[in-house]
Amino acid sequence: MHFDFKNSSTREIYNLINGLVAPRPIALVTSLSPEGKLNAAPFSAYNYLSINPPIIGLGIQARTPGGEELKDTSRNIELTKEFVVNVVTEDIGQKMNICGIEFPPDVSELEMAGFTTEKSLVVNVPRIQQAHAALECRLYESLKPNGSARIILGEVVAAYVEDQFIDPKGPYVIAQNLHAIGRMNSLNNYVRTRDAFISIPRLTYEQWLKGER
Repeated sequence: MHFDFKNSSTREIYNLINGLVAPRPIALVTSLSPEGKLNAAPFSAYNYLSINPPIIGLGIQARTPGGEELKDTSRNIELTKEFVVNVVTEDIGQKMNICGIEFPPDVSELEMAGFTTEKSLVVNVPRIQQAHAALECRLYESLKPNGSARIILGEVVAAYVEDQFIDPKGPYVIAQNLHAIGRMNSLNNYVRTRDAFISIPRLTYEQWLKGER
């Protein structure tokens, strides 16, 4: 089937892109309001975009489809200029999902999910203690493709990784032991990385000429 997006609804576009740009890492974002209220929410429109400077990108839609109200995460980041991306692994996947519930304003997603927090190294926003890794970010730029959506570009200013998941020779992340999960489509499907790694070494042009495949 072919889909001409100028004739497609927002929901149709969402369903298609969500299923084709996959698997996607999940950013469990903690942010603070100017009054100091802590928020946690998961987003899968997320990836790293640059290393020098280290920039990650985060796509956040409106609170309701087609609405004009910003989500708390967007508002907090634009006002306080800081946030933390907590890496979602298999063991905290269900807790991450609870943080996606639209709780009343006076209810803490973190408390409902059973998460606790730890002080970050550089930014004021705390990280989630149960997350094995986290990226501390400062707002680099907030793009506004329409009145309610935000494309947040964050500069990573510090990282936390539990010692057991670091090979100090690089340092490298021992990703095959971290067991991160990814989002696959808009039908609530995710993918595990446990026992799923394959190695495809990158080839140089010289190796290609020699017939190395």
